[in-house]
Amino acid sequence: MPFDTKLIDDLVRVATGAFGAVAGVREEARTRLREQFEHVLSRLDVVTREEFEIVRALAQRAREEQELLAARVAALEAAAKPAAPKRAAPAAATAAAKPARKAKAAPAEAPAPKGRRPRAKVAD
Repeated sequence: MPFDTKLIDDLVRVATGAFGAVAGVREEARTRLREQFEHVLSRLDVVTREEFEIVRALAQRAREEQELLAARVAALEAAAKPAAPKRAAPAAATAAAKPARKAKAAPAEAPAPKGRRPRAKVAD
């Protein structure tokens, strides 16, 4: 039995047309979904990619400036810190050279506050 090429060509055309229709439906669905997503996102007040990139660049620049200023402040603080005075003699030698101070004797009784009479002591 010989092949009928006309029948095969017709089947190929129908299949190609069906695939074309499916591709068209797919593109139409994709377009509709994209429109719906854009509509929902516009109502959500979401930033655009361009706005996000601009703010991101500004934040990066601010961070770099902050790091530079922190390093500058640290350098200025290090330069402004006074150098410790050099001592000629150890502390023990200077203590021996100075006369010893007398310790104050603790008062036997604390003085009464002004405006009040002192309490009388009660014997046990």
